[in-house]
Amino acid sequence: MKTKFEELIEDNKPVLVDFFATWCEPCKVQAHVLELLSAEMGDKVRIIKIDVEKNPKVAQKYQIQGVPTLVVFKKGNIVWRNSGVHNKEQLVKILREHL
Repeated sequence: MKTKFEELIEDNKPVLVDFFATWCEPCKVQAHVLELLSAEMGDKVRIIKIDVEKNPKVAQKYQIQGVPTLVVFKKGNIVWRNSGVHNKEQLVKILREHL
């Protein structure tokens, strides 16, 4: 049986997952960037935030060792992954490659 998370990442459009923690200052910066990204990309992509402390099994499954870590899935497969803060322009470019 698939989890809700697994169902969400199997979309045909790119799914950007932000693995974060509430205490993480860089994660707060990344969250603001993702709001801007969402406004620009609209429904072409899905953006999901996963709190690693509330979802340790998902974080462990994807070997998240630092936050923020961004992972782009398409049809359930990882097509891009990177840790650290990324600006909107970088993320738009990456996501457009997978539309």
